[in-house]
Amino acid sequence: MNGTSCRQRTRALFGGLAGVLLASAAWGQTTPDGRAPPFAQLLRESASSPRLAALDADVDRAEGLAQQAAARPNPTISVYGENFAGSSPYGGFGRTETTLQVNQPIEIGGKRAARVSAGDAGVVAAMARSVEARLAYAYDLARAYAAADIADRRIGLAEDEVEEATADLKVARALVTAGKEARLRQLQAETELSTLQSQLETASADRAAALARLAGMAGAVTPYTGLSESLLDRMATQPPSGPPDPLHSIAVRAAEAERDAAARRAAAQRKAAIPDVTAQFGVRRLELDNATAVVAGISMPLNLFDRNTGNIAAADAEARGAEARAAAARIEAQANAHAAHILAAAADARTAAAARTMTTAEEAYRLARIAYEAGKSPLIELLAARHGLGVARGVVLDAMAARLDARAALARVQGLTLTGDVVR
Repeated sequence: MNGTSCRQRTRALFGGLAGVLLASAAWGQTTPDGRAPPFAQLLRESASSPRLAALDADVDRAEGLAQQAAARPNPTISVYGENFAGSSPYGGFGRTETTLQVNQPIEIGGKRAARVSAGDAGVVAAMARSVEARLAYAYDLARAYAAADIADRRIGLAEDEVEEATADLKVARALVTAGKEARLRQLQAETELSTLQSQLETASADRAAALARLAGMAGAVTPYTGLSESLLDRMATQPPSGPPDPLHSIAVRAAEAERDAAARRAAAQRKAAIPDVTAQFGVRRLELDNATAVVAGISMPLNLFDRNTGNIAAADAEARGAEARAAAARIEAQANAHAAHILAAAADARTAAAARTMTTAEEAYRLARIAYEAGKSPLIELLAARHGLGVARGVVLDAMAARLDARAALARVQGLTLTGDVVR
């Protein structure tokens, strides 16, 4: 099989990532106002980022090694003279015999074919590893994008709580002024407001850090100022994908490609133990007879000391290890696929339950506020109700974040990005 055509077939097998993950010239682009573009666009634009460029270099390296594996041994040329500058009658150059000779090593036993096969399998394995790493990058980028989205949501929650605490403080002050509440209640409300304001400052810092990390992962030169879409909202409207087929996951494909490459390298090492034949052909000039003659011969090394046994043993051990890793990958893929499907369903149920909890907490806070303004309940009950509402909002956000994580993990098992694009 021709090495070039084999490599073309392997490229067709694993496909290019153009249209999904392959490059535009610039990476980590921003919108005109400095925000990160939508996730799918950001993923495409970051395909030439350093992390992914290193994967392309690994594939190019494997292709270079495969190309070199197809090279044939170089011939050697030698010129040497005999029977001159010695004792009589060889004191001069009158009896010199000058030989021009070409030596061509000839590989036998299928050594070159084994090397080419191992090189092509190495390209297949490198491409599989590249796709697996790109899928991991898409997963990490989605989580980084979601982290910035979550941090942005936490600012919104903190601002809502500050606004509500400010309104409650106004009511407390009015009741204190009217003599219906002790000044202690006003101090409690002021303390609560100060605490919430500090939490807002912390949330703002967390958001800036999350945007900076997202920019760094995407390869942007400057941190983003915000996001162009909410992945959390997108997960609310995007139905979950079906159960994955674990035995066709990219992790299994990559492990099997590594196994095949290791097996072919082991076969190439066994072929390398076969001695090469060197064909010799030359022309000899005989000065004494003023004549020219042809010389020819064949040489072969004797495998007395170096039989390549160490390299064969190492390659066989590598092949056994790769086989074991492929078996482990299949088992892990089945477990991961089952777990990812269960966790995704549980995350959806958790999000729905959290939404119901928040509805209840909002109604409890509304009633507590009405009762407090009417002087029918103490401030402590209003603060407790508002705290319960804040906790419920946080629970909803945590549930949405867990749903996104579960969906991202499920998509990764299926060989998809979070937005459903196929990584081949």
